[in-house]
Amino acid sequence: MPRETGFPTQDAQDDFLRARRRRVFAQLSSVMRLELGDVDVMLPFDEVVDALGRVGERDIGITSIAIASIVGTVDRRKEFDREFRPTSSRARARFERIAEASRRGVSLPPIDVYRVGELHFVRDGHHRVAVARAQGRDRVDAHVVEVLTRVPADSSITLNDLPLKSHERLFHERVPLPADARARIALTDPMQFGTLAEGVEAWGYRLSQHDERYYDRTQTALRWWHEEYVAVVTILREAELIGRRETETDAYLRLSGERYRIMRTQQWSDEAVARVRRGR
Repeated sequence: MPRETGFPTQDAQDDFLRARRRRVFAQLSSVMRLELGDVDVMLPFDEVVDALGRVGERDIGITSIAIASIVGTVDRRKEFDREFRPTSSRARARFERIAEASRRGVSLPPIDVYRVGELHFVRDGHHRVAVARAQGRDRVDAHVVEVLTRVPADSSITLNDLPLKSHERLFHERVPLPADARARIALTDPMQFGTLAEGVEAWGYRLSQHDERYYDRTQTALRWWHEEYVAVVTILREAELIGRRETETDAYLRLSGERYRIMRTQQWSDEAVARVRRGR
């Protein structure tokens, strides 16, 4: 907690002014570094969940959470930025009342949040979070409801990431893999998730034609994963065809496309590998 004068009212006023200065300095720093404007924007809960794909929820109850993990809100408040620094003086009166109560040792009720992956979104308690941050606290008690999504959210996500996350979500809806397999699917360019999904569906169609039977999405995804993806990635690793700056999924998508373009086949052979290697 910042240094105290011994006068809670004055210290509460200083808490607010310090938080406002930090907001101004952050804006100046962002401009000087030519960063995108949304890096400090509070994330909107509904848009994040829509992009990631809501599966369900469960009540965790009251627990202690890291304040740094609170990056968004259920309602589209504009009084605070992503780090809950005041964006104007509109929140000052309430902020200072809560800050003074905190400095006098008054017990404040837990905030209410939704948890999505590594992130928390405030349902109730925005000013309490802002005060806790301004006073240098690391954790806060919260009633947590966890929202389960098809695509995980990490602490680096921004507003600009949401449209791209939706491409990843759509891939996992079209190709419903188990969790351990889903965790390995990673593309440097999220726009390629659509191409990958189309490739899986085409592979599944050829499988159905060959076996003369129908496979649903889950069955197709599992067969593709075990018989195509894992097998191909193993070959590519052994042939050292995965670049240092690409993921295994990048390499699979790039080289499976090359395989078909060069050989007009979906099968991997020594000749296909050799020709793809020469074409790098």
